[in-house]
Formats: sequence, C-alpha cells, structure tokens
Amino acid sequence: MAPVAPILEVNAEHPQPRHVQRAVDILSGGGVIAYPTDTYYGLGCDLGSKKGIERLYKLKGLDRKKPLSILCPDLSDVAKYAHVSNFAYRTMKGLTPGAFTFILDATRLVPEVMMSKQKQVGIRVPDSALARALAAGLGRPLVTTSATDAEGEPLTDARGIKDALGHGLDLILDAGVTLLEASTVVSLIGDQLEVLRQGKGQLD
Repeated sequence: MAPVAPILEVNAEHPQPRHVQRAVDILSGGGVIAYPTDTYYGLGCDLGSKKGIERLYKLKGLDRKKPLSILCPDLSDVAKYAHVSNFAYRTMKGLTPGAFTFILDATRLVPEVMMSKQKQVGIRVPDSALARALAAGLGRPLVTTSATDAEGEPLTDARGIKDALGHGLDLILDAGVTLLEASTVVSLIGDQLEVLRQGKGQLD
C-alpha cells in the first residue's frame, strides 16, 4: 500500500516560510499536495511537471479532456500563460486577488493537456496568502483542482482529505475547515465578460 500523506498545520493568512518551502520542495519534485485556498481545499502540482499533472488526473479520476485550472501568485504572472487584452487586464485588476477563475486564450507556455479544445485556460489569482506563496516559491503556476471525494463532494478539512485522497498525495497543508463555495468562473474571451458559473466571487 502507498504511504498516506502527512498533515502539516499552517496559518493560511501568515504561512510559515519553512512549511511553504517544504511544500515547494515536494511540488518541484513532481509531487502532489492538498492546500487551502479562498474557496475549497485544492489539490495542486507544478505546471512544469508532466508526472505531477498525470498524478493529479489519476487521483481525481478525471477525463483528460477536462482541463484543470492554473493558479498564479500575482496578476503580473498571468500574461506569461494567457493572452491578456487591456479589457481583460482591467477586469482582472479589479477582481484579484479573489474567488474567480478567468477563462483566457492560452499561450504556448501552457501544456496541451491543460487547455480546452479552443486552446483556452482557466487562471486563478486567489485571495489566499498561502496559495499565492506556494506559486511564488515554485516560480511557476500550480495546476489546481478542488479536493473532492469519489462522489464529487468537496472535502472541507485535512482529515477528510487524508481519508479520501491521502494515498495519492505527498503532503496535506491543514488550515482548519474551509468554507463550502466554489470560485466564480468568468470568461473574458473576445473582450466579452460572461459568468459561466456563479460561486463565491461577486461581480459588482
């Protein structure tokens, strides 16, 4: 049997640098972790790791045609991975960091498996100091998906994640119980703002 991932308690708003570094070292080596965000707990790996992305799809039992989102530490990083028009930039500037996933046309830095058929990608800059610190420490975006059980129900705490998914994870960062609400998905394709899924993020 595969070893079950250890749980490490972290402060989500003021993450301990040594805990962030431990997680970043695991991510850099192709590992997969669970971590809290401003919405659900997320499962993440390094965008530059084919092995990590493969493990993430396998762990979630996802169809490879269903692209995962990426998480950037800052709005300035988004333009490396997506084509950002002035309209898209202004829109995101007012909504980041926040509980939004933005759909944009992907650049060549995004692996094929991470794009939709239309060569689009979902990008987050979350309102979570810990999640942003992980991506900043890694120096690349995190591939991210919500931590859910076999029925697709969100897992709200570290113990539940360990029981359901611990066999496929290398580390679980525990910041207590998270709120049960997904991000709001907003398409900015063609300089048109369209809400594809209403979640926690509120548009003014």
